[in-house]
Amino acid sequence: MVTSEIYNPQQWSGFFMLVGTGSAALAGLVFVAVTINLRGVAKDATHKYRAINMLSGFTSVFIISSLALMGRQTYRILGVEWLAVSLLAATINTNGYIQALKRDGSRYALNLARILGGSACYLAQITGSLLLLFDDGAGIYVGAVAIVVNLCLFVSGSWLLVVGNMPSS
Repeated sequence: MVTSEIYNPQQWSGFFMLVGTGSAALAGLVFVAVTINLRGVAKDATHKYRAINMLSGFTSVFIISSLALMGRQTYRILGVEWLAVSLLAATINTNGYIQALKRDGSRYALNLARILGGSACYLAQITGSLLLLFDDGAGIYVGAVAIVVNLCLFVSGSWLLVVGNMPSS
């Protein structure tokens, strides 16, 4: 059967459970951190859009993982779902950086390496989903690696969100 050669859900369920539950938990922690630092986040465009990017990024990983764990899906359906979620998350991410630049957010917090790194991860997820959609088994690996690297960027971005709003002594 072609489906099992391209994507075997049993082999990937552990991965998607791990990244899905981890991203949901981390999204909750970011939400709490933003709530605690609401004034600091709201007053600076960079922090405001970073919060949006981190929450939407964690949420996108949760959604992709949830969809991947749904029963009776073919690899093509997963490819379409992953593509749609990744495109939306990439759009939110890119818009966040554009808005932070337009609204004169903290320039020290707008790091080109972070912008390019996150964009590259979303591009890799989009590429992986397209590969999956068009019968290339490498797509699931490309997308999965991109999710893991992007999760690292989300965690570090969340940390920057918290420490970037700390009052100076």
